[in-house]
Amino acid sequence: MAAAARLAARARPLSRPNPGVAALVVVEGRVVARGWTQAGGRPHAEAVALAGLAPDVLARATLYVTLEPCAHQSERGPACADLILATKPARVVIGQRDPDPRTAGQGMARLEAAGIAVTLLADPASAASLAGFLARQRAGRPWVTLKLATSLDGCIALADGTSQWITGEAARAHVHAQRACQDAILVGGGTWRADAPRLDVRLPGLEQRSPARVVLTRGAAPEGTAALPAPEAIASLEGVQYLYVEGGAAAAAAFLAADLVDEIHLYTAPILIGEGLRALGALRLAGLAEAHGRWALSERRQLGSDAFAAYLRTR
Repeated sequence: MAAAARLAARARPLSRPNPGVAALVVVEGRVVARGWTQAGGRPHAEAVALAGLAPDVLARATLYVTLEPCAHQSERGPACADLILATKPARVVIGQRDPDPRTAGQGMARLEAAGIAVTLLADPASAASLAGFLARQRAGRPWVTLKLATSLDGCIALADGTSQWITGEAARAHVHAQRACQDAILVGGGTWRADAPRLDVRLPGLEQRSPARVVLTRGAAPEGTAALPAPEAIASLEGVQYLYVEGGAAAAAAFLAADLVDEIHLYTAPILIGEGLRALGALRLAGLAEAHGRWALSERRQLGSDAFAAYLRTR
């Protein structure tokens, strides 16, 4: 299932509006087929993985899928539960129950009623691979990643606003790879007016993955962008499962103060700036106790001379 969860990254973000699901077909310990949700949401991962397998192979196979097979019919294709019933693998192992009320356990029930062995794992790796979809279903908003690039002393720019470049090439390439996995990218209005950032993906071959651009402002949306008046308005971003907040100490602080950040990506350069612009504005904490116990380290790596760390919000 961990391998399937890793494979699901290939579906993101092109599978929207559908979740990025992955499936593996295993026979006697060997992966014989695999699939992930295709661009635009169809075909689903199960359909790709099961296509073309012979009945004698399927009779001995275990299908690993990161999300419960859908049970509802769609104008765009059949229900995956029905597809699995037609192909009849011996066993189905599911990483996460589907919270969508159109399925919500019905996919598993349909398979079990037909005599197919079903195992539900409630697997953390599958949940992580489906973070945007699950956030939309459970919280009614996208999964929010806040990106910060700072000096060792927590600055994002010199006192005069000069910020190119805090981090090196390897870290900047990593940021562009992260952008390519997002549905939308947001900056504050002040950052937009001061820097006019491109907010695109500039990695060879991935330029077409540039996310939609959003500006946090109470004014009119700048050309080529959408405008949000407040962090809480992210629920209105139709079709957005993954939102990347990048740029602006005030915008970063606003999202943190509203408790709408699910993940922090922190890039730290081995430089000292001193009297520079701080990475965050006021968070309005009443005391240090409010700051503790909120974030857990999930990843750490070196990117050239810079350090990268990812932290998940503990809820």
